This record gives sequence, C-alpha cells and structure tokens, in this order.
Amino acid sequence: GFVPASQLVNFPLLHIAQERMHALAGLQGKMLCLKIIELNPGKNRLVLSERAAQVDAEQRVNLLFKLRPGDVVPGLVTNLTDFGAFVDLGGIEGLIHISELSWSRVVHPSRIVQPGQQIRVKVLRVDRELELIALSYKHMRPDPWHSAEARYRPGEMVKGIISNVKSFGIFVLVEEELEGLIHVSEMPDISFLHPRDIVQEGERITARILHVNGAEKRMALSLRLDTPPNTLARD
Repeated sequence: GFVPASQLVNFPLLHIAQERMHALAGLQGKMLCLKIIELNPGKNRLVLSERAAQVDAEQRVNLLFKLRPGDVVPGLVTNLTDFGAFVDLGGIEGLIHISELSWSRVVHPSRIVQPGQQIRVKVLRVDRELELIALSYKHMRPDPWHSAEARYRPGEMVKGIISNVKSFGIFVLVEEELEGLIHVSEMPDISFLHPRDIVQEGERITARILHVNGAEKRMALSLRLDTPPNTLARD
C-alpha cells in the first residue's frame, strides 16, 4: 500500500527533495497504524493514511451528520488522483471530482490544487450510509461563462495565453477559468505536422472571436484574417 506524505502524522512540509527523501527514509522499518482511504483492485492501487487512523469514530459520525449540501467548509487537500482531489474536512474526507475543480477544462487536479493546501469547499452531496461526501471547489467562485456572451462579441480581438496544444487545435486561456479553442482549420494556412510546430504552451497570442456559447461553455477563436465571425452560432 502507499501512504502519501500528506497522510503522515507530524511529517514536516519539506520542499527540498533531498531533505524530504531523508525524512521519509527515516520511517523505514517502523510500525504504523493506518486506515484505508482508497482501494482500486483494477489498478492494483491501495492508499493508506496514518492521520485518518487517529480520528475518533464518534468524531467522524458527528461531522458526517452535521454536514449539509450547500455548506461551505474549510479543508486540507490530502491526495490527488486522475479523477479528483481528496479533502480532509476535520476527521472525514470528501472528494472534489475533477469536473468540480474549475469552471474551465482541467487536465489534472495538480494544475489546480496541491496536497497539503488549505482550501474552502462547498458541500454538494452527503451519503451518510456510504460515508461519501461530494465537494466543489469551483463553486467558491462565480462562473465566468454566465456573462461571457455579454462581455465577448464575435469579431472582437482578444489576448490570451496558450494553455494546451492538441492535434486538433489550441486552447487559449482568455481569462481565469475561461478558455477558447482555435481549431486547426482556423490557424494560418501553412503546412505543419502538429500545432506544436508553430506554437507552445505559455505563449501569449491575439486571436479573433468567432462565436461564444455560455451555456455550453465554448468560445471559438481564429488566427485567420480571412474567416468571417459566425454570428449564427448563438442560436
């Protein structure tokens, strides 16, 4: 089984890799009282926690029955997986699904939060029988897409930072948690094997808005000068 450093009791938050490895090596051969916090036989994955094992059972039950959907509570990010982030709420853990981390597309939870980070989250659902708590991090901030159509118009030029490059196009971060897509067909008419041949992540660019759909959280952009904006895309 695997015990993340964030799940060890009194483990120092060391940022220097060599010091961190030295501290972890000092635990080799020691007996630990641990609790299972994640089990996935299909992936041969077993995650354990020393900190969770020290939480009183009565404390867990009290907290579980105290929480209500809509509550905003503080928590500590304890573990990251491909599907989300686990957060300790003070004796019981909840899960922020990857879709609830940000209003924009999330490649991996590590792009948004880190183990050991203190955050505030909103409770979405509580299953007391299964002891499952669904949380949201993005609902702590307004959804920028609600007003996107009023703030961005087809034909306008916008500046942004390239956040991801795919074979089908380029994602551009126009503002925090609001991304637009430049499809390969809207890139300059030159021969290349992959968009990475002409642009890189982190690069600042200026593009023209083709259309915006706030309901579907989509913004189409173009680097071409000869393509008229699609004003019918809102219908």
